[in-house]
Amino acid sequence: MDFRELITKRQSERQYDTRSVEAEKIMLCIEAARMAPSACNAQPWKFIVVDDTELKTQLANATAGMGMNKFVIEAPVIIAIVLEKPNTLSKVGSVLKGKEYTLMDIGVAAAHFCLQATDLGLGTCIIGWFDEKKVRKLLHVPNKKRIPLLITAGYSSAEMRSKQRKELNTVYSSNKY
Repeated sequence: MDFRELITKRQSERQYDTRSVEAEKIMLCIEAARMAPSACNAQPWKFIVVDDTELKTQLANATAGMGMNKFVIEAPVIIAIVLEKPNTLSKVGSVLKGKEYTLMDIGVAAAHFCLQATDLGLGTCIIGWFDEKKVRKLLHVPNKKRIPLLITAGYSSAEMRSKQRKELNTVYSSNKY
């Protein structure tokens, strides 16, 4: 599909059917995320693909809370993005400019993953609400490392929704605020 169609079709999926996802498709999504640009080419990420039923259930429980993320249990695959140590130049730049370049990098990589998934007929949802300490323990991630995002992936059982977005003139200006 062309890019415009791709960005129109990509949505946060919260209903998955029971089909398992082919490992090849997940690896294509990981490859797309791996190819994402990053500040100073730091590539500060590691992707953990979880498709083991028991572990996935435990992860789903770690994402639930205050009525949030009940759908995660339905997802055939959950991907954890671990924030890895950036290279020196990226780290120094973050300090000097007061910007978390590594978190921006993780966001770009997650977007690449999700767009590739959409192109392959998969639905995804990026999740930031979860018990990171529990997820870290379940996935044997060292205590000093962070897991900023999880992504659910699978075949959607939901209808395509029309996108509700702010009007262009409220999110855009030219040459001044």
